[in-house]
This record gives sequence, structure tokens and C-alpha cells, in this order.
Amino acid sequence: MQKFHIKRGDPVIVIAGSQKGKEGKVLEILADRQRARVEGLAMIKRHLKKSQEHPQGSIAEREGSIHVSNLMLKSRHEKRRSGKAAAAPARA
Repeated sequence: MQKFHIKRGDPVIVIAGSQKGKEGKVLEILADRQRARVEGLAMIKRHLKKSQEHPQGSIAEREGSIHVSNLMLKSRHEKRRSGKAAAAPARA
């Protein structure tokens, strides 16, 4: 079993890729593929067949997965940003 720096329910920020800068809550971890689903990010469309609950069929949107290396804990990201602001020398 692999251990990751994030877990379900953690608030995260995407630090790389097409969703860079966006944030959300981790819905699930896909450990075998080293990916995570984040609430409201990397949305994909899923075509559903006709059924009793969807007599016409439908197109459902759901979260896709993002590689865990592209995610950072929100608290850690904010700490890193505040550290850089304090460490930067004032320019005259």
C-alpha cells in the first residue's frame, strides 16, 4: 500500500497542468494509478444509455482524476507563499 501526502477530504491546490491554480476538496484517492478526484476540477462528460431513470439517455458531468504529484495541500501552499513574501528583500 502506497502512502500519499494528501488524503480524502483535504483541501488542495493544483500546482501544475491544465487546472493549475484551482482548488477543491479531495473526493477520493485512486492509489493504484496514483491519482485523485478533486471536487469540481477536471470535469469530464459521461454519456449514459437510456434507462428507467433517464428515458432519453443523458450526458452527466463528473470529476476526472489528477495525478497526486500535481496537487499540494492548501495549508502548505499558503505557508510557502507567505514565507517567500517575508524572505524577499525590499527593492529600492
